[in-house]
Amino acid sequence: MMTKTYKIEVDCANCAEKMQDAANRTQGVTEAVVSFMTQKMKVEFAEGADEKAVMKQVLKACRKAEPDCEIEF
Repeated sequence: MMTKTYKIEVDCANCAEKMQDAANRTQGVTEAVVSFMTQKMKVEFAEGADEKAVMKQVLKACRKAEPDCEIEF
């Protein structure tokens, strides 16, 4: 399994939690952990998942929950 950490921009702890929930519901993500304090998202990808394609879906899902958020990938 592959795990990567991404820099994010999010305004509040509640928003970070919404991003985490959205990421965890995305197909291809085994586990996502968002830290508001460090402004980072750690994502563990499912076996054989296409990291870039999955992260595009994660960003899309996160933007539905939190329109202002950013993920650098």
